[in-house]
Amino acid sequence: MRTVVIHLLLLLALGCARPSAPGASAAEPAPQSEADAPRVTFPDGYVVRVEIAANDELRAQGLMHRDALRPGSGMLFFFPGDGAYSFWMKNTRIPLDIIWIDASRTIVDVKHDVPPCVADPCPSYHPAAPGRYVLEVAAGVAREHGLKAGDALQFANVDHIEAR
Repeated sequence: MRTVVIHLLLLLALGCARPSAPGASAAEPAPQSEADAPRVTFPDGYVVRVEIAANDELRAQGLMHRDALRPGSGMLFFFPGDGAYSFWMKNTRIPLDIIWIDASRTIVDVKHDVPPCVADPCPSYHPAAPGRYVLEVAAGVAREHGLKAGDALQFANVDHIEAR
């Protein structure tokens, strides 16, 4: 009887547990509210809620194997230092805009409407200048909001994130 009660309590506890957001680690719990969510704000005030890719595993996975990207969402890649980080679209099913951003959070390059890669070899996309971050959003978003090199972006709720 005691074993049954323990199992029931464990099931109840697991059922009440809050699932973590995609890409969240045990060390970084999922945001508790919309206000706590990591986000990037464009110069025109448009807000993109972002998933964070701050380690090799998450950066390698990126937005692969997804069939869609919700409006107002994207992925922000953190790198440990400045560099000319190239990106490719292998196993990425949706076209994207790729935006390279320097340490001062200023855009250094934008690649518009980068198509998915359907066959090897997949081309790589290189920035015009080194950056520290890369933002991926759905294709067309950067053009719709007039993003260009030299534009300053605002980041929110990311200061605790350290690239590894």
